[in-house]
Amino acid sequence: MNCLLGVDLGTTNVKILAVTPHDWKIIAQTSLPLKTLSPQPDFAEQDPEAVWQAVRQGLSEVVIGAKRQQATISGVSFSAGMHSVLAVDATGKPLTHAVLWSDNRAEPQATELHTDQASLGDAIYAHTGTPIHPMIPLCKLAWFRENQPDLLTQAARFISLKEYVWWKLTARYDIDYSMATATGLFEAEKRTWYQPALDFAGIRPEQLSEPQPTTLAVTYNPDQEGVAKTALPSGVMLYPGASDGCLANLGAGCIEPGITTITIGTSGAVRQTVSKPQRDPHGRLFCYYLDERNKTPYYVVGGPTNNGANVLQWLAEKLTQQETEAVLTEASTVSAGADDLLFLPYLHGERAPLWDASARGAYLNVDYRHTRAHFVRAALEGVMFNLLSIERLLAKQTGPTRKIYANGGFAQSTFWVQMMADIFGVPVRLNDSNESSAMGAILLISNVTTPLEKLADEVQFGQAFEPDAACHEHYQTVFDRWEAALQKR
Repeated sequence: MNCLLGVDLGTTNVKILAVTPHDWKIIAQTSLPLKTLSPQPDFAEQDPEAVWQAVRQGLSEVVIGAKRQQATISGVSFSAGMHSVLAVDATGKPLTHAVLWSDNRAEPQATELHTDQASLGDAIYAHTGTPIHPMIPLCKLAWFRENQPDLLTQAARFISLKEYVWWKLTARYDIDYSMATATGLFEAEKRTWYQPALDFAGIRPEQLSEPQPTTLAVTYNPDQEGVAKTALPSGVMLYPGASDGCLANLGAGCIEPGITTITIGTSGAVRQTVSKPQRDPHGRLFCYYLDERNKTPYYVVGGPTNNGANVLQWLAEKLTQQETEAVLTEASTVSAGADDLLFLPYLHGERAPLWDASARGAYLNVDYRHTRAHFVRAALEGVMFNLLSIERLLAKQTGPTRKIYANGGFAQSTFWVQMMADIFGVPVRLNDSNESSAMGAILLISNVTTPLEKLADEVQFGQAFEPDAACHEHYQTVFDRWEAALQKR
């Protein structure tokens, strides 16, 4: 029996699945936690060696699980969180920790591209499809240029965590087109690094990895010099895969027009798959490469939010001091709209739709009748309203949403998912597996010539939620007031 592995390098966990492609069953899986370091305010880093060791341990666990099912591993594909960057020397040794997407140290450099060098910032967005924000490697490298200039000359390369893991397994410096488009340094349509962006960052093309197709196949050879030994069998095929957001769309079955994927984990994202690059006139939406099949390109366009289930975590730990399940139960005791109480959910700054790292949250219209349950419900609704505002931006580029495929940790709460259906006013379907990025990585390599629309047909679904018409009508009024409050912030 043949099986494929999907390795998802997330922010909080490394997750690995073993799936049999003839019936799409998960026969083995594991999840190992990752630690994020914050040595000073606005810094968010991870130790690349710790990430690698988690991958190595996870591969060992899943290989053992696959053997118990008498399965032979034929391929491994990778998904990873976008925007991380670290420096390595000529031997591949890390010179820095990996700076993560959530790191905001490069806010001054992002601001420069919005103000003093706005024309350059506009050109970079137009060519790369990556919104200008402290999260992107372009701005982080510019921060290194200004604050650690020696690093730019000492470093042999600047790579992501995914590239570091790939180098460990292959002794090659490759970056797939999908991850490259999230750097702010790469022109996906031309498949090349964008020189004006490199000039702003202060680096040379040879300090970056070689851009490659997402389905590049490399044979694992642990006897090759520089390749790390793992539990993987010699000869197994390795594929770089793509970014977690793009693969989450494929893994969710979201390829057709009018189908929108909404993921809410710690953070969140609203995405659609399109066949040609899209640009928002104001630079508020990303457009990342997914794959190309039979000369048909696939791009994923959308917007990410910093504020997803981490708002629920804040409610549980800081506001109510109770478990998240109890928080959700308490919110359900209040009617839709929280009796006019509104919440702007910007506890961690914001990416889409604001792209403002300095944005902060607020409760509005507070009066004597509001209880703790009102504050909880308003906060959960605020997360959804922010996602709706992103979807409305997206609809201007791709057309209206007919159906939502939802995944992420929030999907464990039927109350919160029903709220999504009621607020958006369209059916919401949950994926059978909540590991859509890892599943997408596996689907991507299951047949490298099959159109993605056909591969998406293999995705299994769980519960479906229909919107309540009366509740949706009420929410439309509440959202109009929420949006007006946002404009006045």
